[in-house]
Amino acid sequence: MRHRSIGFCPFCAPPDFSAGGAGASAPTGLSYEILARIDGPTEDFETVIAAAEVGPDFDVPRHLHPGIESAYIVAGGGLLLVEGAAPRELRAGDVAQIPARRPHSFRTGGAVTRIVSTYVLERGQPLSIPV
Repeated sequence: MRHRSIGFCPFCAPPDFSAGGAGASAPTGLSYEILARIDGPTEDFETVIAAAEVGPDFDVPRHLHPGIESAYIVAGGGLLLVEGAAPRELRAGDVAQIPARRPHSFRTGGAVTRIVSTYVLERGQPLSIPV
């Protein structure tokens, strides 16, 4: 199932994303799909795997996740801004890991960007929280 949402970070899920992704809406040029939801690694956490496609020159607002995000850039790229870290330019083939509850944002470059992310989240928390 494909969902769209405002504020979707290619490394993250949209601020209004709920456990099932229902009710999400998005601007043109941005989409994501939940590929898998897995219980664990412990009873207090769940793992979510998602794929995103983001249009060129797209600004993703600052937000955070109640868990770790690990992202792989499949195509395209952009600038990742993580609070407390130097800005990082990402390109196809790069990986990034964002610590739990660390505010971050992303701006895509001049091409469509495709990303696959894995989130290990506190159970019962939203996937993404705007800050």
